[in-house]
Amino acid sequence: MCGSLALLAGCAVIPKPAAPPPPPKPVEVTPDANVLPTDAGRHRVALLVPMSGPNAPVGMAIANATTMALLDTNADNIRITTYDTALGAGLAANKAILDGNRLILGPLLADEVVAVASVARPAKVPMITYSNDSAVADRDVFVLGQVPAQAIARVVGFAQDKGVKAVGAIIPTGSYGQRVASALTAAAHERGITVTAIESYDRSNTSVTSAVRRVLAKHPVDALLIGDSGRIALMAAPAAAGTRLIGTELWNGDAAIAKSLALRGAWFAAVSDNRLGRFDQSYRARFGAAPSRLATLGYDSVLLTLKVARGWTPGTLFPTAKLYAPDGFIGIDGVFRFEQSGVAIRAMEVREVGAGTFITASPAPAKLDP
Repeated sequence: MCGSLALLAGCAVIPKPAAPPPPPKPVEVTPDANVLPTDAGRHRVALLVPMSGPNAPVGMAIANATTMALLDTNADNIRITTYDTALGAGLAANKAILDGNRLILGPLLADEVVAVASVARPAKVPMITYSNDSAVADRDVFVLGQVPAQAIARVVGFAQDKGVKAVGAIIPTGSYGQRVASALTAAAHERGITVTAIESYDRSNTSVTSAVRRVLAKHPVDALLIGDSGRIALMAAPAAAGTRLIGTELWNGDAAIAKSLALRGAWFAAVSDNRLGRFDQSYRARFGAAPSRLATLGYDSVLLTLKVARGWTPGTLFPTAKLYAPDGFIGIDGVFRFEQSGVAIRAMEVREVGAGTFITASPAPAKLDP
């Protein structure tokens, strides 16, 4: 019996728990330079660009550039969320507003601005659009894109200083061509230059060549404006042999123009590329590809937002009035400021097409006149 009791007693003994294991050593985490923090106490900014469809490469480049700007400046007070306008600019804007964003960067195209504004305006959310159409600018729509009127005025003024007194032009059918024609007429009138003829074309090779010949047949000119992209300039140049050619901001960044013998000596105005080299190298290192030339708009829009955000309380309306700062702003594309119209006025240089390269014929001013 005693043996049985001893056995039961032995069975009833509860073993002591094992000692707890030592706490794990903290793991040292190296911050990823391409990952942004996700805390909630920051300004909420929406980026509206095409992330699918035919314009996706441009939209992706702009989105990458906005991320790059935040990382390069170590900014931790702004969160940028990207919305795909290819699925509908109005739908993207509505989602952005519902998500609590207080500022919209984008969209890219002028016709999208109207759809976005119809949603953003009632919510008192302004936008800084990448469009180059000054007609969409308003009290709450700021146009950051490079509008053709400024580039044309700059190159026409330079041409006059070089002795040009009579100018003809060819322009594409459509709204961009109409803006070019209006800009040329206004700049020539201001400078006392004669516009001899303006002919339109439908962007086919035969139509472009025919437009050039019609202009040159009507009246002698000192210069011919090709109001379109580099691709069209390459078509038009052979038919205008012996005539000084001038172009628009669309020629900027087109290496094929520099290689064209027919375009040798042509002039065009654009924002300075002095800061573009470093931006291009940094972008390639981060994303493994060359950026679209429009990517700098994304980068500069973030720098602009960061400057304004210094006096912006999170969760409140964006302080739109600060965008009219008289001293302006500076970014990858140089100095700019917004006029009361909402259009960004830019410091532009004039370039001349050389032998396989571009020569700065007239540097961009270091600051803008008041």
